[in-house]
Amino acid sequence: MSAPPDASTERLQESDLRTLARIWPFARPDAWAMALALVMTPIVAGLSLAQPWLLKEAIDGHIVPGQLEGLREVALLYLGAVGGSYVAVAAYSMLLAWSGQRTILRLRRALYAHTLGLSQGFFDGQPAGKLLTRITSDVESLGESITAGTVTIALDVLLILGVLGAMFLLDWRLSLALLALAPILLALLEALRRRLKALFLAVREALASVNAFLAERVDGVQIVQLMGDGPRNEARFDERNRRFRDATKTANWFDAGMFALVDGTSRVFTAVMLWVGAGVATAQLRSAGIDVPFEPVTAGLMVAFIDYLDRLFRPLRELSGKVTIIQRAIAAMSKIFWLFEAGDAVATGAEPTGEVTGHIVLKDVRFRYRPDAGEVLKGISLEVRPGESVAVVGASGSGKTTLTRLLDRSYAGYSGSITLDGQELSELRLADLRRQVAAVRQDIQVFSETVGFNVDLGSPDIDAEQRAAATGLVHADRFVARLGWEHTLRERGAELSVGEGQLLTFARTMAHDPAVIILDEATASVDSITEGLVQDAISRILARKTVIVIAHRLSTVQSADRIIVMGAGEILEQGSHVELMAAGGAYAALVAAGQGAMGSDLG
Repeated sequence: MSAPPDASTERLQESDLRTLARIWPFARPDAWAMALALVMTPIVAGLSLAQPWLLKEAIDGHIVPGQLEGLREVALLYLGAVGGSYVAVAAYSMLLAWSGQRTILRLRRALYAHTLGLSQGFFDGQPAGKLLTRITSDVESLGESITAGTVTIALDVLLILGVLGAMFLLDWRLSLALLALAPILLALLEALRRRLKALFLAVREALASVNAFLAERVDGVQIVQLMGDGPRNEARFDERNRRFRDATKTANWFDAGMFALVDGTSRVFTAVMLWVGAGVATAQLRSAGIDVPFEPVTAGLMVAFIDYLDRLFRPLRELSGKVTIIQRAIAAMSKIFWLFEAGDAVATGAEPTGEVTGHIVLKDVRFRYRPDAGEVLKGISLEVRPGESVAVVGASGSGKTTLTRLLDRSYAGYSGSITLDGQELSELRLADLRRQVAAVRQDIQVFSETVGFNVDLGSPDIDAEQRAAATGLVHADRFVARLGWEHTLRERGAELSVGEGQLLTFARTMAHDPAVIILDEATASVDSITEGLVQDAISRILARKTVIVIAHRLSTVQSADRIIVMGAGEILEQGSHVELMAAGGAYAALVAAGQGAMGSDLG
C-alpha cells in the first residue's frame, strides 16, 4: 500500500495550528511543565523590558544632568534585571526541552508500535528506508519544533507586544514613525512562510527517497556486486542525492532570505529612528514650510529606543527561524501522521478464551491484495483438526503462501470466515493470536544479538532451561554449545550456515511453544543432512500441535497426515499421499513433474 498521491497536497492546505495540535495527545502527560514555562513568560518578558527603561532613567535622570545621587540604585536594579532574566530564561528553556523530549519519546514509541501492527500488505508497498525516515529524522524534526519552536513563540509574541507598548509609552510619535514600515515587512514574511512550507515538504520527500534507495541497495549489496551493477547504482543514487541537495538548497535560500529580510529591516528602522529622533526630519519638514510639533528626543530616550529596537527585532529574527522550524515540522508531521492513518493496520480484538488447541476452520475465504486486483483465494473451505499435520502443495502462484499468511494475520481484509477454536481471527487480539500461531518461513531472520536472545527474544516467560530444551529438540544444541549463549551474532547471522540459521529459527519457535505452527517452505534452502534433523525434530515434538506445511520436497510432504493440493486459488483435491497418488490427479502430476526435474521436488 502506498500513500495517496494527493496526501501531501491535502496536508499542505490544512491549517498549521490544526496540524500542530495533533501532537497534543503525546504532549498531554507533561502539559504541567509547558504550562509552567508559559507562566514564566511574563517574568522573562518583564525582566527583559525593564532593562532599556532603566538605561534611559540612568542617562536622562542622572548622567546627563550630573545628578549621580541614586545612580547606584538604578545600576543595581539593572544588574538584578539582567541576572534575573538569565535565570528565568534558563529555567524556561529547561522545562521546554524536558517536556519536548518526553513528548518525542512517546511519539516515536507509538509510531514504532503502530508500524509493527501494520499488515504485510502495507510493507509490500513501502520501501524500508522511507519508514525509517518517518520514525527517525521526521520525528526528530518534530522534536526540534516542540523544544525550540512552537511553545517559545508565545514568549516572542509577548516580548514584541511588550516592546511596542514600552516604546509607545516613551514616545508615541516616534513609535508611529517606526511602525509605518511594519506592514511591508509582515507581508513579505507571510509570503516567505508559505513558500517555505511547500519547500520543506519537498525536502522530506527527497530525503525519504534517498534513504529508501540506500536501504534497499545495502540490503542487496551482494547482488549489486555480483552483477557488476555498481556504476549504474551510483548514477541512480546520485540522481536522488542531487534532488535532495537541490530541494534543501532552495529551502535554505528562502530561509536565509527570511533572516536577512528581518535583519536588514532592523537596520532600516534604526536609521529612521535616528533621522527622526535627532530632529533631522523635523528640520527638513519645517524648512519646507510644514510645521510639525515634534522636537529632538533626549539621549536617554534614544539609547532606550535603540535597545528596544534590538529587543524587538531579536525575537522577530528568531521568529523567522522558528517559522522555518515549524514549517519543517509540519512537513514532517504530514508524513508521520500519514503513517498513523495507514488504512490496513491489522485490527486487534478480544483475547482467546480458554486453552488454544489449534482447531482451524476456513469457510468460503476469499482474498485479493488490492481492491482493483483479481482474487488470489477463491472460496477456500478447509478444516484443520487439533494435532493434525497438513501439507499444502501446488504450483507457484496457486495461493499457498497467501493462505498461511491469512492464518497468522500478516494480511488483513479477507472475506468469509477463519476461526481458531471457534473464534474469528479478526476478532482476536493480535498479540495473543501471534503467540498461538507461529510461522517459520524460508527467509531466515537472525538479529545482531546474543544467541540466547535469538531464541527467547528477551521474553521473561522463557527461562534458561526451556531455551536449552528447545535447542536440543531441534538439534541446534551442537552449534549453540560451540558459540555459547552469550555470543553476539553478526548481522543476519553471517557466521552461521543456512542450515544452522534455520535450526535457530526452529528453536525460537519451539521455545515460545505455540499451538499452531506454519512451516512455509522452511526447509527449502536446507541441506539434506540438516533437513533430516529438522524432520526428526518435527516428528518427535509436534505430535500434539497443529502443523501446516508448505513444501516442495516430497520427503516433507509425505509425512503429513493430509495433503491439500491448490491451483489458481482453489483447493483441487485433498487426501493422504497414497490416496492422492492412487487417484492420479493434480497431486500425482506434480509428483511426476517434480521427480522428472529434480528427483524429489514437487515443482
